Amino acid sequence: MRTFVFIFLSSLSVFLHGQEKNQLRVEPPYWWSGFENKQLQLLVYGENIGEMEPQIQHQGIEITNVHKAESPNYLFLDLRLEEQLSPQSFPIAFYKGENLIHRVDYEIKAREENRKNLKGFDSSDLIYLITPDRFANGNPKNDRIENMREQKIDRTNDYARHGGDIQGIIDQLDYIEKMGMTAIWPSPLLTNDMPEQSYHGYAITDYYEVDPRFGTLENYIDLANKARAKGIKLIMDQVANHCGVHHWWMNDLPFLNWVNHQNQYEQKLPLSTSSHRRTTNQDPYAAEIDKKAMNEGWFVPQMPDLNQRNPFLANYLIQNSIWWIETLGLGGIRQDTYPYPDKYFMAKWAKAIMSEYPLFSMVGEEWSYNPLLVGYWQQGNKNYDGYESHLSHTMDFPLQKAIQNALTQEEGWDTGLIALYDALANDFAYADPKRLMLFLDNHDMDRALTQYDNDTTLLKMGLATLMCLPRVPQMYYGTEVLLNNTGKPHDHGRIRTDFPGGWAGDKKNGFKGKKLSPQEKEMQDFVSEIAHFRKNSKAIHHGKTIHFVPENGVYVLFRRYKEESVVLFLNKNKRETLISLDRFKEVGLEGKHFRSVIGKDEFPWEGKLKLPHRGVFLLPV
Repeated sequence: MRTFVFIFLSSLSVFLHGQEKNQLRVEPPYWWSGFENKQLQLLVYGENIGEMEPQIQHQGIEITNVHKAESPNYLFLDLRLEEQLSPQSFPIAFYKGENLIHRVDYEIKAREENRKNLKGFDSSDLIYLITPDRFANGNPKNDRIENMREQKIDRTNDYARHGGDIQGIIDQLDYIEKMGMTAIWPSPLLTNDMPEQSYHGYAITDYYEVDPRFGTLENYIDLANKARAKGIKLIMDQVANHCGVHHWWMNDLPFLNWVNHQNQYEQKLPLSTSSHRRTTNQDPYAAEIDKKAMNEGWFVPQMPDLNQRNPFLANYLIQNSIWWIETLGLGGIRQDTYPYPDKYFMAKWAKAIMSEYPLFSMVGEEWSYNPLLVGYWQQGNKNYDGYESHLSHTMDFPLQKAIQNALTQEEGWDTGLIALYDALANDFAYADPKRLMLFLDNHDMDRALTQYDNDTTLLKMGLATLMCLPRVPQMYYGTEVLLNNTGKPHDHGRIRTDFPGGWAGDKKNGFKGKKLSPQEKEMQDFVSEIAHFRKNSKAIHHGKTIHFVPENGVYVLFRRYKEESVVLFLNKNKRETLISLDRFKEVGLEGKHFRSVIGKDEFPWEGKLKLPHRGVFLLPV
């Protein structure tokens, strides 16, 4: 009988794009020694591999169990790795009877120093969210990749690929640093071999491959290393709930329950999509049929809903997250559509990661304006049902909406600035308010300038508030140069518009400050100045928060840490406003002198303070 030999390409991946006949796909493609969990489960895929017997004859590594799948083309191998296993490659042999059919050389790497102590993001960081396809095109040669389903590059089409890539982000790290950002969150960079709208990255078709139109694994590692050298953390956007319908396994699923509603999919029947009623996760009265409609329905027909109750898929997703943390030295994970997967799996996922990386950070997306629902998902929350998520951070949609309402609504008893005051007062309901990620906008909602009625003064007020509250702030790329989707509300393609200057031939260049309008340049300078101030303010990072009920169209908030104080004034009055400082005596700032972060005007803290115009006044001492 013919013998096939496959040499494992340990430096990159088992495969490049696609799979050749008689080759084996092994995932994870390599692993490390020195983890708390000494177990490793390999997914092995190849023609009739389920009929073969795997053998490892290597000291320190043993196969403890072999699991056949319902498809004959999969095996799942449980390995145990000894505690002090040295870095090495070892052969895995696959026999059919007496005949050796496949031989895979699998690599165990040495962990880089201090990987266990990888520090995640926290309230001292300012995160810059990037849609890579729309940020900068650093390598036009990878715009089109042969045999991928979407070939067209069309910058005039908001839903086509535009060509931005990892090299483009690397090229602009100096700009990101100059703007005062300390972390970057690119939307997913893994392969999305979908026939249309593949630019956004959320329909992953290979969990171990960088999309070649964004670059290579080496490019991704290079981005992580160069960002880290500048003190910028890299946050990876991951998706545990769903994959893309053109994922490589969708034509040959290993088990009959690998994805939810798998029978409907395989028989080409109409698919059950999610009800999107996320409250069923917390609702004590929710019917089981409604819970299933939420958690087991497909997000959209192009995104199969993964069944994390399948233990092999659960292991696969957990190991995949750990593989990327270890490979890139990540500074955090943002988990998409957090309430949609099986919530008990998500708790297991987060716990497994935190057991390996105790200082790490993960933030989950719960798009709800109800703080009780958001707080439910945060680690340490005292939930009525005893659920513990082990998730360090959640996204603060309630406060995002409150800031918008506070600045755009007319002042009234229960409208205007009081919306911000009341929303911040809800912090008593959170396990740890400083572990909430706050933002004015992101890749799924109207851009901030559009939300604030194209009023740059309101936008400045919102940005200053974002950077002063006890939260982890996140900015969306291009807000600093007034990118907007005015005229196309809720249009995702326009929300994810190109950053000016990211492409050769762009007439305007926001990275270099060329041909920006006076308003655009002013906003860019404003963001940079406040971001750099925030970067060095312990009061904002760690300080106590005191705020006062808004009066006469003015909201006042203090952040204090040891001898440092920062005062935020939001003035919505269109005329000069006098503020009596007697009201704030309890803060104990009498006799202090403040110098405004913007404009550098000096203010003595005595008598009355004159706010000369509508806007934000940020005073440190």
